[in-house]
Amino acid sequence: MLTHARRANLVAGFAIALLLPLMGCGSGDGKVSILLTDAPGDGVETAVVTISQIYLQGGDEEGGRVVLRDEPVTVSLLDLANSTSELVSEAVVPDGDYSQLRFVITGGYLETKNADGSTSIFATSNNYAGLPEGAVVAGQLHMPSYGSSGLKVKFDEKLTIEGEQKILLVDFDVAQSFGKEAGNSGRWVMSPVIKAAEVTASASITVEVKLGAGVVLPTVEGTAVTLADFHAVLINDAGSRETLPLTDENADGTFEATFKFLIPGTFQVDVESPASVSISTTPGDPVTVQLASGRDSTQAFVVSGAQPQ
Repeated sequence: MLTHARRANLVAGFAIALLLPLMGCGSGDGKVSILLTDAPGDGVETAVVTISQIYLQGGDEEGGRVVLRDEPVTVSLLDLANSTSELVSEAVVPDGDYSQLRFVITGGYLETKNADGSTSIFATSNNYAGLPEGAVVAGQLHMPSYGSSGLKVKFDEKLTIEGEQKILLVDFDVAQSFGKEAGNSGRWVMSPVIKAAEVTASASITVEVKLGAGVVLPTVEGTAVTLADFHAVLINDAGSRETLPLTDENADGTFEATFKFLIPGTFQVDVESPASVSISTTPGDPVTVQLASGRDSTQAFVVSGAQPQ
């Protein structure tokens, strides 16, 4: 039996942005493009899937299927952190109502980190074409029915295409969607947890961190610690944790990191210092951020104290 509890050694997420451009393509038709993105995570070394077909399902389950892509593509999800990859470009779609977007996934593998620092590979088959050369498969990655009926992405409301622009963001939370089967089977199971929102209503959270007046970061073992050694942390309402390094691109003393392609909701924002340093911040972290539709958010922290651990 698959456990759906959050797993600390498997934190990643990927989102699928569905774009319907502003310009129609004539009477009775619209156009669809699909972008794929992913978020960074801990504990997963590699996550790869092969998507063989993408289609829209009409309101009637017995018909109304519109294929957007039928050329297989193999995607390394963790290479897409905070970026996008185009899967479908302006596919022509008849005007009408659609109840689901489906991804036919015919293979994949997951490489996870073990407690001793080694890694193990779980694949849909020992001869999955997406495996790296010489890979040793430790166990099975099970994807029930996704190679036939497809992974179903349901819309909160029917998707109505009438030639106008409609943009959707579909968030596939890998942290909540893969788990090790109970018992000693050695099998991992894919059971996706998915949310959807309009991409015009998606947003980003920027974390800003600077030193307070008179605060100096310590020197540890002869090396001066800087804010470039810190990370911004984002935790979604499902408990998935993402981290990004802080950078000061304009050299103004304020270090920043931006989490992109977020579905509106409640997030916890935190600042993570190196293990060798203990800090206090104003405001104290973590901070709860309610991300509203279509509104980017910035959360600023001031380091008010720092000392070596």
